[in-house]
Amino acid sequence: MNGFQKIAVAACVALVVLIFVGAIVRASGAGMGCPDWPKCWGCLIPPTSADQIDPDKLDIEKYRRKAVQFGINPETITKESVIASYNPVHTWTEYVNRLTSLPLSLLTLTVFGLSFRKKYKKPSVIIGSTVALILLGVNAWMGAQIVHSGLKPGIITIHMALAMAMLCVLVFVAWRGCDSPWKLNMSSGCRGLYQLAVLLFFLVVIEGVLGSQIREKTDELKKTHPTEPRSEWVGELEQSVTYLIHRSGSWAILLVAIYFFAKASNVKTGAPALEKLILGTILAQMVLGLVLSQVGILPFAQVLHVGLSSILVSALLLWLLAARRSSQPRLLS
Repeated sequence: MNGFQKIAVAACVALVVLIFVGAIVRASGAGMGCPDWPKCWGCLIPPTSADQIDPDKLDIEKYRRKAVQFGINPETITKESVIASYNPVHTWTEYVNRLTSLPLSLLTLTVFGLSFRKKYKKPSVIIGSTVALILLGVNAWMGAQIVHSGLKPGIITIHMALAMAMLCVLVFVAWRGCDSPWKLNMSSGCRGLYQLAVLLFFLVVIEGVLGSQIREKTDELKKTHPTEPRSEWVGELEQSVTYLIHRSGSWAILLVAIYFFAKASNVKTGAPALEKLILGTILAQMVLGLVLSQVGILPFAQVLHVGLSSILVSALLLWLLAARRSSQPRLLS
């Protein structure tokens, strides 16, 4: 692994960490912990208590516009009422989320710059690095829109989808950023294995899309059933066709994953650790799914469920890239 690839891999890790932290923010309800952007409570470093907030730094008109979006009388919004809503845990959770984006930004920018150096310069790497940088900028803008919209569900889902798309691009850049990208041993006995992996990848992506829609439903339940135990939310979710498809689809993914792992083990592709990671992550997702459906919509399970999905997508894409390179090396040169 050369220097460029190490930095690209570091960018992938930084993005996975950010996805985990973002999931914590959403599960804990800390999305509005910093009600303004790019500052937090009018400061570069947020306050640790309400009495440290300077009322003159608050744009009260923005708060009133948000209140209208939620059907709240804007006349009831004052600087005093806004300060009274200050929650130190939520504020610092959201602030850490914002800080976590800094390493990712620096690493992505570095990857973009290095992609033009002669020893790393390849059209596919330059294009991938450029797309990653664009996605970073778009997602930063989306982060501001989330705050300004008062956590509008659709925007949050798009924000997550763009993060996953950026992760896929960075995985490709990290893999392709050398003269001889890593490839699997697919020379014999591999008939149908690549197609099986493609099927598994798309099933996982579809499951993720459905999961995002369910996540929006749980966010809504948090607002409409604030005093109801989370264990009771499942009954509400079971009224949704999307939830039922998502729950049933997970078993289809498990069966395909087991068949894929068994077939790959017989072929001896040379990537047993990666294939074990794929199967292990899917098994862990199944356990978390059972916790969510049988115990309740628990925050820790939601965070792990979202975070592990990013690891699963990355691992599957890396396997597909290496397998594709093995069979048709010129397609991605």
